[in-house]
Amino acid sequence: MINGSMLRDAVISAANSISNNKKAVDELNVFPVPDGDTGTNMSMTIGNCVAELKNMPDDVEAGVVAKAAASGLLRGARGNSGVILSLIFRGFSKALKGARTINSENLVAALEKGVEGAYKSVMKPTEGTILTVAREASEKAREVSRTTNDPILIWEEVCRQAELTLSQTPKLLPVLAKAGVVDAGGKGLTIIFCAMRDVFKGGKIVEAQGKAEKKVTVENFSSVVGDFDQDIHFTYCTEMIITKKSGAEDASKLRAYLETIGDCVVVVDDDDIIKFHVHTNDPGLAMQKALEFGYINLPKVENMKLQHKARKKEAETKITPAKPEKKFGFVAVAAGAGIEAMFKDVGVDRVVKGGQTMNPSTQDILAEIMQTPAEIVFVLPNNKNIIMAAEQAVKLADRTVCVLQTRTIPQGMSAMLAFDPDADFNVNRTEMTKALERVSTGMVTFAARDSNFEGHAIKQGEILCLENGKLSFVEKDLAKGAYKLTKKLVKGDSSFITVIYGSDVTDDAAEALVEHLSAKYPGIDINLISGGQPVYYYIISVE
Repeated sequence: MINGSMLRDAVISAANSISNNKKAVDELNVFPVPDGDTGTNMSMTIGNCVAELKNMPDDVEAGVVAKAAASGLLRGARGNSGVILSLIFRGFSKALKGARTINSENLVAALEKGVEGAYKSVMKPTEGTILTVAREASEKAREVSRTTNDPILIWEEVCRQAELTLSQTPKLLPVLAKAGVVDAGGKGLTIIFCAMRDVFKGGKIVEAQGKAEKKVTVENFSSVVGDFDQDIHFTYCTEMIITKKSGAEDASKLRAYLETIGDCVVVVDDDDIIKFHVHTNDPGLAMQKALEFGYINLPKVENMKLQHKARKKEAETKITPAKPEKKFGFVAVAAGAGIEAMFKDVGVDRVVKGGQTMNPSTQDILAEIMQTPAEIVFVLPNNKNIIMAAEQAVKLADRTVCVLQTRTIPQGMSAMLAFDPDADFNVNRTEMTKALERVSTGMVTFAARDSNFEGHAIKQGEILCLENGKLSFVEKDLAKGAYKLTKKLVKGDSSFITVIYGSDVTDDAAEALVEHLSAKYPGIDINLISGGQPVYYYIISVE
């Protein structure tokens, strides 16, 4: 059997493992556009449940752990890979409901339910991705369960199959083969599964890396210990100052002792005092040891588990849902002061700050939906990697929510302009969808990494010009790239061009581009907007 504490520790270790390896997973993304990369999104998604799990006792039931993990992942889900990961863990929550331990049958059922939910969430599932890795691992679990009832042995085979399937993803997706990489989402899932396996087999929890080592001094003591106060393996956060007695032993001996009774130990001293911080289950022992070094001053003992519960309750009650004051409301995802103002001007109630490189979570989107004073809320994700996270918020909201499939800022604006306050929900959904589909969008950004993509040998920092989400060409010169891209978007019946320039483009450069376009297309209305968006130098729409 796998008990609740084993599952708890396995998920924590998995979260730390993907966090430690997120950069390597990010670099597997074959599309070199700087976006909310796979490893980062998966890490932030599963990391959202860690604090809750750390607070659970050793006798916790497996079903309780699975439910808490699934809830944390769902609300923290970011990007398509993060949403799929959350749905896989939701399968665990469903299959383990009420279960004290995990046996072979409910383990296999957990994987099967997770894979089923993940496939249902994707409109057009693509094989050679995280979905394939999860599905074939699940199929292997069912196969092995026919010959053994040991869940740990089954999970070992799950990991072995995940690694095998991952290695085969380039054969299923030619774009991976051309780039010489495996699927990033599949790699992330394999890291997570393998970290869980190691804990199930008796291994220790992988420690999270990335906290920069600070030189601890008496002066910066408080800021250093603050880094530890989210880590709850022991109950009491204990701090105090010791006025050294004459002939006191070296403070390193105090540190060595504190390491034996707890964790998150910080000890620093000067000629007169010793400051220390420790998480422990017995603060009395820490105080008793401190008296051997001198006189205790300003002792502080706090029950972190009670504090955590209080903070959680506060977070859950912090957002008071807005009472509906009108029939329709709108939430849009956007980055950049100018773009945010644009959406507010056309009637958007709430803006979720985010987009490329900062995909908002399901919880972020849900919070703005709940703050929208309307019976029906339309959500405009304005990015293909945010649509799935927005759709997960639908089932969590206390009101009707419709997620429109807007993949770009111009599509979101066109959808808003097509809204008719006198029409009913179905008519508006249809007309807004038609409007967003009529928009051609060009985006000009830079290559985040070297890549060989769709026949283009791309170097980091080169200008990437995308036409309706697909790489059109690569340029060296920004102005030239923006002009060429607009020319490709303009058709014979085009009547309107909007150029939205970002935070890294000067007013003079943007105006020069529009002057060039006006000379080329004297019969087309051209509108220039300072969007202030990061990452994208220009967002260009043609209607």
